[in-house]
Amino acid sequence: MPQHKTHAARENCGCRGDLAPSTQHPTILGATPVSGGVDFAVAAPDAKNVELCIFANASRQSKETRYKMTPHEGGIWSAHLPGAGVGTIYGYRVDGKWDPEGGSTFNPNKLLLDPYGKGIEGEVVLSPAIHAHEVDDDLLPSTAPYKQSKTDSASYMARSIVVQTNEFAVSAKPRTPWNESVIYELHVKGFTKLMQAVPAELRGTYAGLAHPAAIAHLKALGVTAVELLPIHASWHEPFLQGRGLTNYWGYSTLSYFSPEPRYATKQARQLGAQAVLDEVRGMVSILHEHGIEVLLDVVYNHTCEGGLPGQMISWRGFGQDLYYRHTNERPVQMIDDTGCGNTVNFDESLVIQHTLDSLRYWSEEVGVDGFRFDLAPTLGRHTHGFASDHPFFMALASDPVLNKQKIIAEPWDIGPGGWQTGNFPLPWSEWNDRYRDTIRSFWLADFAHLEAGRQSQGPNELATRISGSADLFGATLGRLRPVRSSVNFITAHDGFTLADLTAYNHKNNFENGEGNMDGTSQNLSWNHGVEGHMNRMPRPSDTEQDTPLGLLDSVFYARERSMRNLMATLLISAGTPMITAGDEIGRTQHGNNNAYCQDNGISWVNWDMDSWQHDLLESIRYLIALRSNHPVMRPDSFASGDVRCGDEIADLSWHTADDRKFKCEDWHKVKHRTLQMLRSGAPYNDSDMLVIFNATLNSKTVKLAQGRGRNYRLVFDSSWTNPDEGGVISATDHSGCDVVKPGSAAHIEPQSLQIYLSE
Repeated sequence: MPQHKTHAARENCGCRGDLAPSTQHPTILGATPVSGGVDFAVAAPDAKNVELCIFANASRQSKETRYKMTPHEGGIWSAHLPGAGVGTIYGYRVDGKWDPEGGSTFNPNKLLLDPYGKGIEGEVVLSPAIHAHEVDDDLLPSTAPYKQSKTDSASYMARSIVVQTNEFAVSAKPRTPWNESVIYELHVKGFTKLMQAVPAELRGTYAGLAHPAAIAHLKALGVTAVELLPIHASWHEPFLQGRGLTNYWGYSTLSYFSPEPRYATKQARQLGAQAVLDEVRGMVSILHEHGIEVLLDVVYNHTCEGGLPGQMISWRGFGQDLYYRHTNERPVQMIDDTGCGNTVNFDESLVIQHTLDSLRYWSEEVGVDGFRFDLAPTLGRHTHGFASDHPFFMALASDPVLNKQKIIAEPWDIGPGGWQTGNFPLPWSEWNDRYRDTIRSFWLADFAHLEAGRQSQGPNELATRISGSADLFGATLGRLRPVRSSVNFITAHDGFTLADLTAYNHKNNFENGEGNMDGTSQNLSWNHGVEGHMNRMPRPSDTEQDTPLGLLDSVFYARERSMRNLMATLLISAGTPMITAGDEIGRTQHGNNNAYCQDNGISWVNWDMDSWQHDLLESIRYLIALRSNHPVMRPDSFASGDVRCGDEIADLSWHTADDRKFKCEDWHKVKHRTLQMLRSGAPYNDSDMLVIFNATLNSKTVKLAQGRGRNYRLVFDSSWTNPDEGGVISATDHSGCDVVKPGSAAHIEPQSLQIYLSE
């Protein structure tokens, strides 16, 4: 643990007195290069004094010059620094009331990052010095009540740096329609770190994601948007640093305006914050040139400063009461609706402004196409709980820039009433956890019950989820929401990978150092009879010696089939599909379902593929292409179940194995786990689509739905190892596929799905 350096920075400090206020309106927060210098403005409504701190260079012992700032209405402080420009290194010191029990913890001994800073120089070093109160070497409070720390933190702090944000030509945005979108969630580092076709110096970087080899995979796969795990600058939680681990996922925000420097190339990091920002914008522009949108996973619900007692790095220093929710009784307690120690206070207009400004900056200056909001109910919380008409939601919906972006909620947090799936207003779409759980149950957990001879459920929820989850999104909040409101997914960064869903009944998180107590135990997975990952042709030493090799072979093929079932179901469902990077090649995390702190081969995508992985990739590429070429697979409105004007069949109908239309009492019967879905293609000027599900342990014979009497072609069967087995030529040429007549008998393997398109 670093030792205290009492007043080290003060020895290098020169105080210059007052500066003139900013030349522009003080509500333009941050550091803005202007003619003749730089304008600085920050919000600190309850402070009695704010100083702008300028550093001569990037050294931690650099000379610091302090300037008093001018207060304005609304708690804004500003200054104009003549002669300054891009590359100026700075921070702030804020003085005010010290009353920890009342929620006021101002401390001018602590150097603060600019909450609006668009570039970062250096790193925050975990030390007693970065706490506002006195702590011991274990970072625990040394007194009660807390005593204000007199130790200067500058030597342990990162600094903000002035960058130019409006001289980069942002490329035109693809603006892919929602019903044509396929989202691909990835980690900037993990996606290319092991990609051999990317030059070594670019692997794991923003530039690596923009390399032709990375883009070639994305385009060949057919995805239209990448959703990047957080690239806002972050800081590793102290408890992880104590274990020698890092927050690999990045859900511990250090700055809402600065990109994470660790994902930039070594050359860009050496050149500084401006080069890092330009690399990010270059990545976005290149992806746009190839028609790929860029969505950011953003974490506005909490910051890296933790709870009380916590660190004073940025926001806490400008006003504990301003930025964080807390109780009103003395001594105040932090409200933790996020599980991360603090909850950002969206009851404050300055906090809402800060968030909107950050979103607009990334949208306009960096050029991204949308955002996925981590623990989004937190952003809509009042003291009394979540509100769909929260001022933040209304402000975002009326913003002429942001309401054109793709806006996606993770619609749950851990606070009271934290599950809010279906309750976000337009323009929001939402991760649909009910979809995830239903499809996993139907194809995995239910099979585990059937195999064990236990009672399983019928297809009661399947139809609702595949049809767009109208119960959640169809007529909520007093108005009809579009089908795209449901972001459908089987896996995400959090949880088992697709391959691990089929290989593990139990999580295996021991590498995280928490005794396997972290991560959910409700995975709805099925190991198909053998626990653990294996390849198609396992050696006896890979598993228990008394397990017959033939059984292992059949288990592996069953796992492959389950993966194809899950992905095919995802890609014929109404709504917006999201795929997790590496699932298309059967990536494993060896049973770790909470790999947030694993910056290593557990989390990185391994592109060294076996033959079965190539087969899986070809199957998923084909399904995405089929979806792209056939609008009937991606309906843009909710089905009514009725015959539309000018059509001959219902827009959507469900049939038993003997082609009888489903009755209410059928949905809960296990015998109807073999069923048919017929979706009319007439509204889309397309073929009709017939999907047969056989979610049983036995092969079945199905009487194909009569439909409008046209022949069908079998364009996909999950029992095929790859599309070539079914005579598939391409997603647009089905001439090699089997032709079958409506009403004829069709054979379907156990645990399988078939897709037919009418001629």
